[in-house]
Amino acid sequence: MAQMKITPEEALAYHHDPRPGKFEITPSKPMTTQRDLSLAYSPGVAVPCEAIAATPETVYDYTNKGNLVAVISNGTAVLGLGNLGAAASKPVMEGKAVLFKRFADVNAVDIELCSEDPDEIIKAVKLMEPSF
Repeated sequence: MAQMKITPEEALAYHHDPRPGKFEITPSKPMTTQRDLSLAYSPGVAVPCEAIAATPETVYDYTNKGNLVAVISNGTAVLGLGNLGAAASKPVMEGKAVLFKRFADVNAVDIELCSEDPDEIIKAVKLMEPSF
């Protein structure tokens, strides 16, 4: 299979235009009226918060946790590029996140960590568990 030819300019433009990055977050509920906003945030958000506090497993009923994953990297082993660092790994992690969405309809967030200490990375990931 022949390798596709992509110019550096084309790759940079793809990642830059019309808005930098490969994905954005959009609401899954209407956000057009004052009532919508009151349900989404305050005061309406207190009700699911209290329900989750009373019955923790209902977090899957009232939030996106059941369809949300984190794509986490510190940038030390980026594809065939090696150790590029956390910031330089972001385009790859964004790419992985959009693959989750495109092919499995799973929402994904890229998270880049500035550490090469395995214990720090493990701790950071464990601390994020309530979100994912």
